[in-house]
Amino acid sequence: MCGATLAALALLFGGGLASAVENMTDAPLTPSSHDLDVAKLPLLPSPPRADGHEAVSFLRDVQPALTKAGCNMGSCHGSLQGRGGLMLSLLGYDAAKDYDALFKHSRGRRVAATAPEQSLILQKATGAVPHGGGIRITRESECYRVLERFIAEGFLAPEAELARYEKPATALPVVTKLNVTPVELVLEPGQAAKLQVQAVWSDGSIQEITPWALYDVRDKQLADVGRSGTVSALRSGRVPVTVRYMGQVAAVDVTIPYGPSRELAEFAPRNYIDEIVLREWRKLGLQPVETCDDAEFIRRTYFDLIGTLPTVEEVRDFLDDDASDKRSKLVDALLERPEYVDFWSLKWSDLLRVHRRYVGEKGLESFSAWIRRAVRENRPVDVLVRELLTAQGNLYTSGPVAFYMIDQKPEELAETTSQVFLGIRLQCTKCHHHPLEVWGQEDYYGLAAFFTKLEMKDNKDAGRYGGARLVKVTSTQPKNRKLEMDAPPLFFDKQLDLEGQADIRQSLADAVTARDNPYFARNFANRYWAYLTGRGLVEPIDDVRATNPPSIPLLLDALARDFTEHGYDVKHMLRTICNSSVYQRASRVTPGERENSQFYTHRAPRRLPAEALLDAVNRATGAADIYEGIPEGTRAIALPDPSVKSYFLDLFGRPARNSGCECARGGMPDLSQALHLANGTFLHDKIVRERGRVDRLTSGKTTPDAIIDELYLATLSRLPRDDERVAVRELVATAPSPKEGYQDLLWTLINCTEFQFNH
Repeated sequence: MCGATLAALALLFGGGLASAVENMTDAPLTPSSHDLDVAKLPLLPSPPRADGHEAVSFLRDVQPALTKAGCNMGSCHGSLQGRGGLMLSLLGYDAAKDYDALFKHSRGRRVAATAPEQSLILQKATGAVPHGGGIRITRESECYRVLERFIAEGFLAPEAELARYEKPATALPVVTKLNVTPVELVLEPGQAAKLQVQAVWSDGSIQEITPWALYDVRDKQLADVGRSGTVSALRSGRVPVTVRYMGQVAAVDVTIPYGPSRELAEFAPRNYIDEIVLREWRKLGLQPVETCDDAEFIRRTYFDLIGTLPTVEEVRDFLDDDASDKRSKLVDALLERPEYVDFWSLKWSDLLRVHRRYVGEKGLESFSAWIRRAVRENRPVDVLVRELLTAQGNLYTSGPVAFYMIDQKPEELAETTSQVFLGIRLQCTKCHHHPLEVWGQEDYYGLAAFFTKLEMKDNKDAGRYGGARLVKVTSTQPKNRKLEMDAPPLFFDKQLDLEGQADIRQSLADAVTARDNPYFARNFANRYWAYLTGRGLVEPIDDVRATNPPSIPLLLDALARDFTEHGYDVKHMLRTICNSSVYQRASRVTPGERENSQFYTHRAPRRLPAEALLDAVNRATGAADIYEGIPEGTRAIALPDPSVKSYFLDLFGRPARNSGCECARGGMPDLSQALHLANGTFLHDKIVRERGRVDRLTSGKTTPDAIIDELYLATLSRLPRDDERVAVRELVATAPSPKEGYQDLLWTLINCTEFQFNH
């Protein structure tokens, strides 16, 4: 650490800091262009004492020291129940509460005003007396000196500190922002660089806090970060480094190129997606794979856009078409297919948890019909969300009312609204400040407050809609909708103008869908990108936050901007992505390069959703499933809810719709699934079924090669390779009969990864 930095920090925390901070730093580094001369930064002085010396502040000095020592972590005294009788706010977000816990509770036995070094909080932290958390600090550390001085100076309460200023403030200052320099790091493996961090306080002051911030890196195989902010690159990739301090968070993208920059002249951009990704590939030294062939493209787009395996005739027609624009025409055609409505209604039904257990049979019919109509009409997403948030009236005549039947508590509605429509997971802020975000309990209960003036009741009127559930807006808050923590309506960090509004949900809907709301468009742009490419720019795709940045930030910004400018048109978004050269990369990984789908150099294969896989098996075998209580001919992607019995769908990850999280759908293959297809009667019965595909092909005059071709086209959407054709002929020739040989072939094709995965 440079002498200017030590001098500046010494002014902030008092004498003796230099040697102590040196003990906290990482190995010395060669100065680089990333270094910042912190001596030139405006520092926040502690308020002066009567004797002219600087006083230690609980808010600005003690809380950061406790946090750096790990005392208020979730695994220690910052847990919901606390530890050893001491409970602190997580990461020090509540100064008043923590001061009382340390210096007032337990009859003040934790401090010794006349002999600070004998204070229990110092004795335990240094291990002088038994401590469940072990030794957290040493007597030589600056954390110790801060705490000792604060006790010696009379441990002034946070509120009392305000009187020390020339112009006393009316409220305790808080950190409003972190300035981290540099905002992005590009390092070669083995290189390191130092971050510099400033805290911006609500009173306008700026404080250099680099040694006192907390640092973390998501993937420790790619990079490491030391206690004082030194980032070391380990191997190629991109990973965010998280910086936390006093309730605020920031993230720095660390990029470790895979090799020298490449020209990639052979890659032809088709739209803005390709131009942005191409720049990233060049920057990272990545080589994308070739464009997928027509057979791979048709199968991919069918599953991505309509969740359906193409027929043999559709594949043949597409492969035989010589038009240069046949791919874009195929995308346009698929967006108008009835299966498009089935498939995307299924996705919305999963997110909104459409299920008869919440709304009954008639409610299910009403809600499902509304979703299907919205998808069929390509209703803009902002309109759809607005209808849900402001729904009221009769469930049987207004489908969106079901939104308030599935989640009835205001807190649950706040969580669903935040996660599904904004991609923000607020659940943990119900009890404490978010450890990885700026959101706190005031944001959680402030959002929930928009849903308190509602009344749910049964309609007792006779007639066609008698007995339906009603949602009614009230002028006062019903007792059963009282929040656990009183809070005024607050849309995260925005105070909305609610004056004179009978239904404040209207203002909430305006704020959620506003064009300047950075979360709304980014959330849905990230979701649709993930649905089509197999991986979100942000992962998990419904966890958009500062400390979970996108793998290609400029691309997510561009997708969100394009989505907004085109009126939240879903089909425009899907069409734009499918027509990009990035989307049309082959699924093959370049030999010699480590597989990495984070930057979309190749298509990342993923297992088909349960419903699409079952429909694909049925189409390939020519043997459809019949579902109890459902009209014959209904495909799995069109089933209304998971209460329709299907062992296959449950086994292969159909969500129970008890959570709006994308993680509710199982996507990982397991042994029980493999055994069900390979060793059970389910697939066997379909393959040998009379008038099934094999029975039809072997009952006529179809030649052996034509049968082989059709079985490949019906399953893998491609013709067999020469070596495959030779192997299949040998299989059929050695089978007890040709028919059994073709049955074995179809069984093999359905059980192969190429069939069960979208690639």
